[in-house]
Amino acid sequence: MNAVRMTIRRSESLGKAHSGGITLRCHFAFADWRDAAHVHEGSLRAVNLLTLPSGEHYQTGPESNVEILTWVERGSLTARIDDFSSENLKPGDLHLASTGQGCVSLDWSAEQDAADCLQFWLLPDQDNSEPSQEVRRAFPETQNGAFRILASGFPEDDPEEGETVADGSPIALQTRARLLRATLPTNEGAVYQTTPGRDLYLIVVSGHVTINNTVLLQGDAAAFENCESFTVIAQEKSVLLLTDIPAI
Repeated sequence: MNAVRMTIRRSESLGKAHSGGITLRCHFAFADWRDAAHVHEGSLRAVNLLTLPSGEHYQTGPESNVEILTWVERGSLTARIDDFSSENLKPGDLHLASTGQGCVSLDWSAEQDAADCLQFWLLPDQDNSEPSQEVRRAFPETQNGAFRILASGFPEDDPEEGETVADGSPIALQTRARLLRATLPTNEGAVYQTTPGRDLYLIVVSGHVTINNTVLLQGDAAAFENCESFTVIAQEKSVLLLTDIPAI
């Protein structure tokens, strides 16, 4: 059995890529930023932090055979993907652009206020599907601090027909991956369990947490390989995003 490995990525070590007048802070090599030590994590191709001043746009395309998840942290965004209807996104909302056979134009714009968001680029299990988009609205915070599934490529994660779910169904992905969120009160913890053959990538969106006595501050990340379970403890109220992806 391979040994469990946890690799910490500090916020100050993130790269910077440029698109027009927009600067992206990147966990993995992207656009004009190259880093052979940080190419991807499993099928997670990119994680980018994006800050848009009021009235500014981030545009990309054409893009194909990638699933782009955009989670809004602050402010509001409007997503415009080819001929799909435009979607206005508020804090906590999640938007999926599944490019499949190809999308020519992908545009995210800040409205009246500046906006902060995180984008996750995932490689699908099969190429050349029909392009699509989907939105999951923010859900109310709960007190239990558990990881809650925002998007999933596992059919078993979708609530059964007739089941009452207060926060709605996960966005359906075309890769066997999950994106999850946890909001932890001070001194509370959460356990996450997965199956063999998975990689995990955890980002501290806000707050301050510990994992196995290792401290992670706001903006830090932890990559787990050969790890089927971990426990995270909040030292102050913290918001976490976690991707569970195939190890490739």
